[in-house]
Amino acid sequence: MPGTGFAAVGDNCIDRFLPPVDDCLVGGNAVNVAVQLALLGRTVDYFGAVGADAAGQAVIRSLTERSVGVSHAGIIAGQRTAYTDIEMSEDGERTFVFEDFGACAVYRPMPEDIRALRGMRHVHIGWLNDGGALKAGLAGCGAIISQDLTVNNTPENLSPHWLDIGFRSAAPGEAAAETQRLLSDGARIAVITMGAAGSLASDGCTTVAASAPLITPEDTTGAGDAFIAGFIDAFAEGAGLGECLARGTERAGLACLHRGGFRQAPLKGILEPWSGLNPG
Repeated sequence: MPGTGFAAVGDNCIDRFLPPVDDCLVGGNAVNVAVQLALLGRTVDYFGAVGADAAGQAVIRSLTERSVGVSHAGIIAGQRTAYTDIEMSEDGERTFVFEDFGACAVYRPMPEDIRALRGMRHVHIGWLNDGGALKAGLAGCGAIISQDLTVNNTPENLSPHWLDIGFRSAAPGEAAAETQRLLSDGARIAVITMGAAGSLASDGCTTVAASAPLITPEDTTGAGDAFIAGFIDAFAEGAGLGECLARGTERAGLACLHRGGFRQAPLKGILEPWSGLNPG
C-alpha cells in the first residue's frame, strides 16, 4: 500500500550568481522540487546531505522555513556544502561556470532512509551519484519514482530503468528520439522539456505537447525544477498527461519571475564574504 508523503532525494547547493548580480541563493534540483511541492500543499521530506558549514545551515533553514521535513537530511563532517557559480549575461542567459558537488558527491541513502522512502507515495530523485542503486532498491515498493536525468551527467546514473517518470531536457529536434529512448530503456512515462519550445510527455501510446509560458523571465534558474513539481503534483491527483504538462508549465512560468528556484531572501549578507563561501 503506497503512502501519502512525497520525497525529494539528492542534490542541494548554493547558487552563487557572479558579479554583476553578486549574490547567492539556496538551490539544487532535489531541494527546489521539495520546496515547490511543499508550496503546493504536499507533505514532503528532503533526503540528502550538506557540509558542516554556514552554507549547509542555510540550506536546512531554508527547507524548514518552507515546511519541508529534514529528519533525513545529514550533515557530513569534513565536507563542504555544494555550490554552483553562475554567470548572467545582459540578455538574461545563464552560464554554469563551475560546480562543486561537495557533500552531495559522497551522499548515499542509508538503509533507514530507504525504508522510509519505500513508504512514500512519490519519490523524486535529483542529482545522485549512486549508480542507480536507489532506483533499484525502490523497485516494486508501490511508490511512484521519478528522476531528472538532465542533472545527472555520468552514464551509470542516467538509466531510466525502474522509473515511472523520466524527466529530460532536449533540443526540439532531438525530443522525439529522446522520448523513444527513455521509453525503450524502461521509463513508463517520458517527459521532455525544450525551454522556449515547450514540453511533451508520452507513455508510448499517447503523446501530448504544451507551449512554453509567454513571459519575460527574470531568471530561469530552477524553472525546470518547478515544472517537475507541478507535473508531479498533478500526476498524484490522477490528471492526464496534458493537464500534468499544463500544471508544470504554470509552475515553471511563476519560477521565472524571480531569481532562483523559489522566492527567498538573498544570502549574501549572511554568508559573507560570499566569494569565499566554499574556498576552492
